Amino acid sequence: MHKYLPHTREDIEEMLKITGAKTLDDLFSSIPKNLKMNKPYAIPNQLSDDELTRHMQGLANQNRELIIFRGAGAYDHYTPSVVKSLISRQEFLTSYTPYQPEVAQGTLQYIFEYQSMVCELTGMDVSNASMYDGSTATAEAMFMAYAQTGKSNILVSETVNPRTIDVIKTYAHYRNIKVTIVPMKDGMTDLTSVSKNVEDTMGLIVQSPNYFGVIEDLDGFADIIHQAGGLLIINSEGQALSLIKTPGEYGADIACGDLQSLGLPLSFGGAYLGYLATKMTYVRKMPGRICGVTTDVDGKRAFVLTLQAREQHIRRAKANSNICSNQSLMALAVTIYLSTMGKEGLVKVANESMKGAHYLYHRLLETKKFESVYPQPFFKEFVLKAKFDVAAFEDQCLDQGILGPLLIGDNQLLFAVTEKRTLEEMEQLVELVVSCK
Repeated sequence: MHKYLPHTREDIEEMLKITGAKTLDDLFSSIPKNLKMNKPYAIPNQLSDDELTRHMQGLANQNRELIIFRGAGAYDHYTPSVVKSLISRQEFLTSYTPYQPEVAQGTLQYIFEYQSMVCELTGMDVSNASMYDGSTATAEAMFMAYAQTGKSNILVSETVNPRTIDVIKTYAHYRNIKVTIVPMKDGMTDLTSVSKNVEDTMGLIVQSPNYFGVIEDLDGFADIIHQAGGLLIINSEGQALSLIKTPGEYGADIACGDLQSLGLPLSFGGAYLGYLATKMTYVRKMPGRICGVTTDVDGKRAFVLTLQAREQHIRRAKANSNICSNQSLMALAVTIYLSTMGKEGLVKVANESMKGAHYLYHRLLETKKFESVYPQPFFKEFVLKAKFDVAAFEDQCLDQGILGPLLIGDNQLLFAVTEKRTLEEMEQLVELVVSCK
């Protein structure tokens, strides 16, 4: 039996006729020529085990390991070896979805533990079994507010990560939801602007620490949003939740964000992990699934799928979302990371990131090559305005094996520092700045 279904000549001719293409090459005509190989890749017919290993190592060595001072939503944090080791076990790598709880107790248990940890980090009542990433989690939070309030206008702070705003707008477009951007003031969400625009909206989406790294003071926001009948949605990245005031303490109705900083490597852009937590009042509006714990007929503890508001389990028109799976392996990685670090370890690592960021911030200002843009407090990211050619500076950084800060416009650079950055690495960056003209 074939491992795949081969196409006969007749199959190919029929498909070409339907698509209007004359040849198979025509199907790839939209790919630019400069991205196509002009000649076939020289793949050897056969190699010994040692030869193949050397060949693959040679290919891998063409990659460059850079010292990273860039974040904007994805951060170069340390992933303990135990995380990589445990998630590589066969029973985790090959598991899919716990449709049969009686044979998926291990998967259900770690999802339950993950949910419990997210609730503790956010101060919320209930969490779902994870989302794809922080941006889609935020968009799904908007859908929850839409389903709860029935209103078709959402306020989004200008200080939210632009990529997250783009995803929100994409999701909103197909539900005919109007997205109103609330202007910022001094790098933070302007409460006055929120008050002026809050009427007849489903609520507000804010981020803290925000795109510029600033820790926002969100006291009073929930009162204004709730008086207008809306919901407050707070987006926070995982590591910051160990230090800053939780969404629950601010009176948020929904908490969402990305947990990449809790044990997930950069991995060329993914896969990452989004979280979504809420008050018990809105649990029926939450997409995805929720795992719970109960007892079996013998009185022993057992894990079950408690709530599944998904189109695979109910009529599509009644589903809260079309989310039909999730990156549960990523949720497991975060669960192992949090279990390994513990409360004290998590706080210590977050403090190291924050201390490093503040050290670099002051050292860069001492060079007189920058001026401050936004006020403190900030967590592990900050913005400075450069007084030199930032394009040439980026080239210098790359020549020295450094991925420098992100240019966000008007010569403003967004720096990020994690616990992995050493004093020597930060001083190396400072020396590069000093040499800039």
